[in-house]
Amino acid sequence: MFKIIREDIQSVLDRDPAARNSLEVLLCYPGLYAIWAHRLSHRLWRSGFKLIARWISQLMRGVTGIEIHPGATIGRNFFIDHGMGVVIGETAEVGDHVTLYHGVTLGGTSLHKTKRHPTIEDHVVIGAGAKVLGAITIGANSRVGANAVVVRSTPSDSVVVGVPGQVVIREHPIHLPDEKADLEHGSLPDTIGETLAALIAHVESLEKRVNGGGKNIPALHAPDKGVWNWDDFEI
Repeated sequence: MFKIIREDIQSVLDRDPAARNSLEVLLCYPGLYAIWAHRLSHRLWRSGFKLIARWISQLMRGVTGIEIHPGATIGRNFFIDHGMGVVIGETAEVGDHVTLYHGVTLGGTSLHKTKRHPTIEDHVVIGAGAKVLGAITIGANSRVGANAVVVRSTPSDSVVVGVPGQVVIREHPIHLPDEKADLEHGSLPDTIGETLAALIAHVESLEKRVNGGGKNIPALHAPDKGVWNWDDFEI
């Protein structure tokens, strides 16, 4: 038991540069309280004491703002950063060394009493506000961008961005030691923006061909270093 508690505290110290020492982690990280309460409620749930298990989970929801159904299965070194608004459904399965940020939902998409929530494999990072919905699997070592809506399974070593989530498989997979996490969730591709820019560039080249070089013809163009100008949209 104490070994698990030490692991949980170390997970926070390893993944949050704002955490300065163990005492601060114990006093100021509601994600820890939610995880510890879940371990108790999950044990009660599996032992048949389902009502008290639900009561404990709802009590901790009020205390921490994090709702974890006692039926959910959660692995080692699970870290919820900030935590407010996190929801984890009954049949969700979370692997080891997983990181969630605030506002993440691991939700169900069926009324049937069967597996209806996601499976999150090891070393996955899910950004703030992301929604992972249905009985799908997020492969190991993947990153889900902030506010993405993921409704289909992804292979290992994926990056998922957008609504609905667009899956990009890493060319060079990252395999980190167990105690490390790939937290570079701000370095994500803009799949829709890059596709739109490529289409605009292609249309511009076609217009130049049709109009004999396109002189004096205002044309759409790709954003300058990812930034649009107001004049680009004036009519």
